[in-house]
Amino acid sequence: MKLWNTLFSTDYGLMSIGVILFIIGMAIFFILYFLKNLKDEEASTDVQ
Repeated sequence: MKLWNTLFSTDYGLMSIGVILFIIGMAIFFILYFLKNLKDEEASTDVQ
């Protein structure tokens, strides 16, 4: 219980949560970005 209290009540705990959420968001963005570009690239090579 002290772990959760430290995580949510200290500035370094909140910064850790922020960094973790940022990294997860960045990973989701890059996965979707690369999948979209692969799909577009595949469609453009089928036309030629």
